[in-house]
Amino acid sequence: MFSRMAQRFLDGDRLEIGGWPVRLRVDGRARRVSLRVDRAKSEVVALAPSPRRLNEAVAFAQEKSGWIAKQLEALPQRQSLAPGGVLRLNDKPYRLEVGPGRARLEEGRIVAPDDPNWGLKVIRLAKREALTVLTERTAIHAAALGRPTPSVAVADPKARWGSCRPATPRAAAAIRYSWRLILAPAAVADYVAAHECAHLIEANHGPRFWALCEQLAGDPAPHRAWLRAHAAELHAIGA
Repeated sequence: MFSRMAQRFLDGDRLEIGGWPVRLRVDGRARRVSLRVDRAKSEVVALAPSPRRLNEAVAFAQEKSGWIAKQLEALPQRQSLAPGGVLRLNDKPYRLEVGPGRARLEEGRIVAPDDPNWGLKVIRLAKREALTVLTERTAIHAAALGRPTPSVAVADPKARWGSCRPATPRAAAAIRYSWRLILAPAAVADYVAAHECAHLIEANHGPRFWALCEQLAGDPAPHRAWLRAHAAELHAIGA
């Protein structure tokens, strides 16, 4: 008789355990199989030290299905923007309202026209504000490091708050941020800008890199801790 072959799992596979999303990940630095919560993606990651131990990671996740449910149930629910609510941009609260004309920021309020895309128009306005603020902070930090201001763009990545492509002989430097940083405290967004600008000089996370971060924005620890604690809240906001 032939024994039934065990199911083969691959790095990056997604599956449901107890009705909850679990993503498999191989991490060569890990010493054992473990679970962690990815708050930004509202899922649990099952880590394995090598591809051959992914089946073990799946079995461990199944064993801990109750823990997985408890962790994901505690994450913030999706928060849809609606007239009458309040949205904080760069530390300032804005009341959300309906009004004629283009979506705009006014004193203490965000006004957008009444149509089915009302929430999307508010999000687009927030993205424009994020690009303005983060471009300004990037220019300041790049100048402090004696570097030209890189090009700046915003997007909506799920796993990173920013990324930097240092200058090369063929291409200028470029930095891309999550637009959701405009929803965070201004000091936290400024830290991320400093972090990415430090990569203009140090394309790593070694001691010299962290020294540059501290030089530009002070102790990184509280800002990094805030982002870990509130990532799910920021990603829960949508149209």
